[in-house]
Amino acid sequence: MAATPEAKVKAKVHARLKQAGAYAVNYIGGAYANNGTPDILACCHGRFIGIECKAGRGKPTQLQLRNLEKIEAAGGLAFIINEKNLEVLDGLEQNTARSNWRDFDRPITDPCAE
Repeated sequence: MAATPEAKVKAKVHARLKQAGAYAVNYIGGAYANNGTPDILACCHGRFIGIECKAGRGKPTQLQLRNLEKIEAAGGLAFIINEKNLEVLDGLEQNTARSNWRDFDRPITDPCAE
């Protein structure tokens, strides 16, 4: 099965995020999912990133735009990416601010472990 045009954009976005050292996942909607959530959720140097991917002349819905605005209002980065503006993600590694909270000792432990 051939990849859809939007899937090709997502693959290119993931490649750039990987190059920047980001953690990224595809958000898959479903019956219990939040509508309008960006296609890709990522974290780069402690900065939350939401990316809505479109192909061709595709445009985000009003709900998708509202969620991207909420991400920015909360201090994250939000992008609408298509084949023509992938370069927006170039330099992401250098341009994501490192937050002061990274200085705190925050070991990842299982609170349910005995």
